[in-house]
Amino acid sequence: MIKKISEAGVPTEWGQFVMAAYATEETESMPHLAMIAEGMDTDQIITVRIHSECITGDLFHSQRCDCGKQLDSAMQIINEEKGVLVYLRQEGRGIGIINKLKAYNLQDKGFDTIEANKELGLDVDNRDYSLAVRILKDLGIKKINLLTNNPEKIDAIENSEIELVKRLPLEIKPIEANYKYLKTKKDELGHILDVKL
Repeated sequence: MIKKISEAGVPTEWGQFVMAAYATEETESMPHLAMIAEGMDTDQIITVRIHSECITGDLFHSQRCDCGKQLDSAMQIINEEKGVLVYLRQEGRGIGIINKLKAYNLQDKGFDTIEANKELGLDVDNRDYSLAVRILKDLGIKKINLLTNNPEKIDAIENSEIELVKRLPLEIKPIEANYKYLKTKKDELGHILDVKL
């Protein structure tokens, strides 16, 4: 079971947050994180974003996906709404950065994201959102508005003790570099998206 190991205040360009690290042991080098906006009141309905790590998009602003722009937008909203962003260390839908780069090479040959994972003998999506539920429960959160387009995140909350009050869309306008990626998310994974260039 993951538990809160440490936390500290972190001033960001979006506002003041507390970053809390969740792991199974204190020596873990890749803990899951919660970015808690200053002033969050767990007696209220909390705006929540569950965001899976995407080094390429979040850190290096890759245009192959919408992850980095979603993260930026979510952090702005979370700060304004006094909510929390849960950052899960589940890179590449759970396949890790090394396999993700291998999948990129296959995508450059015409495979979509799902086909590339299958070609590598990997799961299409191996993420575990119950981790986010545990973090939210540990923070004392009972009711949320969830920033997501992903039906699996909605299911994870609806099948937990946390009440989903409403879903808030978090759509990023497609560009040519990520159009196929977003279309695959919509058509094959059921994401709630309006994919138009």
